[in-house]
Amino acid sequence: MDPAGSILGIIILFLILILASAIRILREYERGVIFRLGRLVGSKGPGLILLIPLVDRMVKVSLRTIVLDVPAQDVITRDNVSVKVSAVVYFRVLDSSKAIVEVENFLFATSQLSQTTLRSILGQSELDELLAERDKINKQLQEIIDMQTEPWGIKVSLVEVKHIDLPQEMQRAMAKQAEAERERRAKVIAAEGEFQASQKLADAATILSKDPAALQLRYLQTLTIVAAENNSTTLFPIPIDLMKPFMEKMAK
Repeated sequence: MDPAGSILGIIILFLILILASAIRILREYERGVIFRLGRLVGSKGPGLILLIPLVDRMVKVSLRTIVLDVPAQDVITRDNVSVKVSAVVYFRVLDSSKAIVEVENFLFATSQLSQTTLRSILGQSELDELLAERDKINKQLQEIIDMQTEPWGIKVSLVEVKHIDLPQEMQRAMAKQAEAERERRAKVIAAEGEFQASQKLADAATILSKDPAALQLRYLQTLTIVAAENNSTTLFPIPIDLMKPFMEKMAK
């Protein structure tokens, strides 16, 4: 075997390996942060990227929206109720250079920041606010986390409180409260109905007292209603005027 040919083959193989390490292809949603001898050069991509072998080092960063699941956190609300709350955070990298240089691990850092912010904000709210004003709390969480991650080149677009786990005792108490509230509304509605009915009866009595003939017509209408039923009893109205002499004599 020719030694010169072997050396030439090794050199060619070495050049191929160097050339392969100098070429990088990045997708549309990827950026490459370039370090040259330890110093930041900038970010490049997408497409074909040429690096200086043994000099340049590239760190690949994805610009797609990342869905971060925040695990359940033990939270004590302002009214001293212990709950477990989980959330989900949507964010993306806007500045790939800052995301690599300004923080060691932007994904882990954002996760830890989301957990601490979730406990802090929900601890300042009462349970009723947490259940009824979730949109307001979501917006507040998004603004605070986004403000903290802005120096890292990260944009937090949405934060959603996903699940609130209440203790069994609190669930039973809330069920009793809801049942009592429904009963209260039912009683109020029934009382309002009785009040309106009494007002209408009082108005009807006032109208009938002004015209005695109207009362007689009401008697006849009642007789028609009773006669329509299948029974053997027939009622005849007696004019009140016929009863007045007897009532006056009994009064004497």
